[in-house]
Amino acid sequence: MPAPPPPHGPDCACGGCPASARAALRRAEESFRALRDRLAAGEGIPPALAHSPEASRQWISDELTEAAGEVDERARAVGRFRLVGLADRAVLLLWVAVGALLLGQVLTAVLGDSGWTLARTTGLLAAGGLAGVVTLAGRAHRERGGPLAPLVGEDNRLSTSRAVAAGWLLLAGYTVLVLAFSLAGTGRGQDRDALLDGLDVTRGGGLLAAVAVSCAVTVWVRHTVATRVRGFRMQKVRARAPRAADLLTDDDGVGSFPDVQYVVVNAAALVLVGVRLARQPDEWPDLPWGLALLVTVSALTYLAAKYTEGGRPVIQSVVRVREPGTLVAPIRHGDELEIRGSGFVPPGARGPERLAETVVRIGGMTVPVPLVPTADGFGSPGDTSLLVRVPAEVDPGRVDIQVITAAGTESGRYRVTVAD
Repeated sequence: MPAPPPPHGPDCACGGCPASARAALRRAEESFRALRDRLAAGEGIPPALAHSPEASRQWISDELTEAAGEVDERARAVGRFRLVGLADRAVLLLWVAVGALLLGQVLTAVLGDSGWTLARTTGLLAAGGLAGVVTLAGRAHRERGGPLAPLVGEDNRLSTSRAVAAGWLLLAGYTVLVLAFSLAGTGRGQDRDALLDGLDVTRGGGLLAAVAVSCAVTVWVRHTVATRVRGFRMQKVRARAPRAADLLTDDDGVGSFPDVQYVVVNAAALVLVGVRLARQPDEWPDLPWGLALLVTVSALTYLAAKYTEGGRPVIQSVVRVREPGTLVAPIRHGDELEIRGSGFVPPGARGPERLAETVVRIGGMTVPVPLVPTADGFGSPGDTSLLVRVPAEVDPGRVDIQVITAAGTESGRYRVTVAD
């Protein structure tokens, strides 16, 4: 009799499960940190390179870049498993919500005076039908996040604007199904006329306005971001995998006020509309125009933030790095330059595998920016400064310098003179 397969524990090494992918990522990260700390302390450098600071720094950078690539590959494998898990949890949460609705309907029917009504039946039918459609659609895109696949932007992050618009569209679709099932189950002409009167646009104007605003924000944000990226006014780096925290944070994973206020205001409005629908399931749920105005103000704040955030890298100065005890001299071949400015590390590109993609164009030469390890990270490249040497192949005279970030965005040209 064959032995049962071993359990997938935290240190699983089967290579085909989320636990093994996470374990491989953990080992790769530990190995990278150990290598970085060892090289930062000057240990492990080949003796043949120790006499040449330029050669040793390039060798260190190459070793760290290779190790960072291994970490990135392991992280992407974890991201693929995480995306599938996110899809399964989204479907589970959807049906848990349906189950909670069923439980609430049963309890209110038993404890209340009205008993089981047509509104309770139509509410459950609408919830079950909507959940079933979303589940079937999500199964076809399970590898991309299932029901959450439409919410993932081009940068592989969950989009706040798409999530808010999806919330309003789901509530509007649920409302339409409830009213449709109620109309189908209503037999008397007077009740049918009252139900049709409840569908008048004047009753649901606030709700329709909120749906229209959220959808318009989604389209405008996508257009704005794409236009700013193509116009070199914004830098975007693709994430390893979507996360739920993306809805409330910027690309660096830091809490974002425009995103948080947009989600909070719309979530509160959705709750209010849901409660009004539960109280009066025979008509459009009314969203007060004051609250609709608040939703609009929140959307404008979110749009303004998207239009103004980000920027291209800017070189403010280029200085020759002078070793202690050496004389002040013009820039020559082989000299190390410190380029100072801002925006050299795009949001979401703090990892070593992304930092290693930073390059500098000096004249007609493209020079990789070496990774300079420190005890707690990297001294270069940084968001405000980076170090690079002038290659011998650069022609002497006036040359232009440009920084090209991990997002592929070029800075403006900064001119220096390379002495012969």
